[in-house]
Amino acid sequence: MSTDFTLQANGREDTGKGASRRLRRLAGEIPAIIYGGKTDPAQITLVHKDVMKALENEAFYSHIITLNVDGKSEEVIVKDVQRHPAKPIVLHMDFLRVNKNTVLHTKAPIHFTNEDICVGVKVSGGIIAHSMTELDIHCLPKNLPEYIEVDMTNVDLGQTLHISDIILPKGVESVALSHGADHDLPVVSINKPKAERIEDDAPVAPETDTEESSEE
Repeated sequence: MSTDFTLQANGREDTGKGASRRLRRLAGEIPAIIYGGKTDPAQITLVHKDVMKALENEAFYSHIITLNVDGKSEEVIVKDVQRHPAKPIVLHMDFLRVNKNTVLHTKAPIHFTNEDICVGVKVSGGIIAHSMTELDIHCLPKNLPEYIEVDMTNVDLGQTLHISDIILPKGVESVALSHGADHDLPVVSINKPKAERIEDDAPVAPETDTEESSEE
C-alpha cells in the first residue's frame, strides 16, 4: 500500500472521565485504548492535532497503523472514533492489534467510479442511489484494501448491483456473503427520476364515448 500511517503515543495510568477531559483541555491530547491479541488492553494518549490530520485521509480508517507507544511499536487498525457532536474534536479512539497470520474483520469504504459516464445516467437520465458506502470484509492484514471499487460505467436504468456483483480484491471476502445468499444486499441502483415515476404510476382516466354523449 502506498500510504503509511505512524502516530506517536504515550501510555497512561490516569483514567476516567475527569482525566480524559483534562487531557483534551490542558494537554491537547486524546485518550485511546489498544486491545486484541494475547496482550492486555493498553490505555494510551495521542496528540489531537496529529490524529485530526491523519483522519483527513480516508485510507486511515482501513489501513494498518503503526503506534509508537513509549518507544515500542504496535500495528493496529482503527475500530472506533468517538467525536464531539458539535465541535471538530475527537473524544476517544479504539485500536485493534493486528497479527499478520490472523484474519481481520473490518470495514472498507466503497468508491463508485465512472458515475459521470454511467449509461443509466448519461443515456437514460437515471439517478444513482447508493445503498452502501462501506463493506464488511474478512482478510489477512497483508490483503487489507484501502477501498473497494465499484465501476458504474455499464450500469443501466433500473439495474441494481448487489454485493455478489462486486469484484473484491484478491484475498478479501464479504462478511455478509459468508452468511449465505440471503445476505446478498443491494449496493447501488439506477432509478428513474421521481417526477417520471409519479407519471408512470398515475391512474389512467377511463375513456368517454363522446359520440353517445352528443346524441343525448
